[in-house]
Amino acid sequence: MFAPSEILVRPLCVNDAPALTSLRQKNQHFLQPFEPIRPASFYTLESQYEQLEEAERSFQAGTGYSFGIFVGPDQTLVGRVNLSNVVRGAWQNATLGYFLDQSYNGKGIMTRAVVEVVRFAFADAKLHRVQAAVMPRNKGSIKVLEKNRFRQEGLSLRYLQINGKWEDHLIFAITADE
Repeated sequence: MFAPSEILVRPLCVNDAPALTSLRQKNQHFLQPFEPIRPASFYTLESQYEQLEEAERSFQAGTGYSFGIFVGPDQTLVGRVNLSNVVRGAWQNATLGYFLDQSYNGKGIMTRAVVEVVRFAFADAKLHRVQAAVMPRNKGSIKVLEKNRFRQEGLSLRYLQINGKWEDHLIFAITADE
């Protein structure tokens, strides 16, 4: 387990592209069953720079928020948490997504990172609701949401195309007043 003081969650920036590229390449096979099929170019430094440039623009515009999870004294990048699909108006909602380096799973890191990002969503981004969609077989991800007091709202059939197949997803959510 890592102490909360050993985990830093901060907005990602283009300077993080080399570390993010390495993280993505190292975990490509581990994450594949939980993600869309991606072209080989996705795992290049150039692609990660482009993604982080877009993440910075989205953060500034308030349309999406991308955070890195850094651990230890050397602040190693071990994961990412995103608030995407931000909708304002009457909904004030965002979609939560995340991934963690396989070698850091089960240490409480993602649970702590989600605490920080949800706090940001409600206090800083002034959102009312954060929701997440998880495949029923992804027990680790479900545990992270449950530990963060997300409620399960239902099952969406054939919700996202994951690893080349339309997968059912459980929908979880939490609101600012909870």
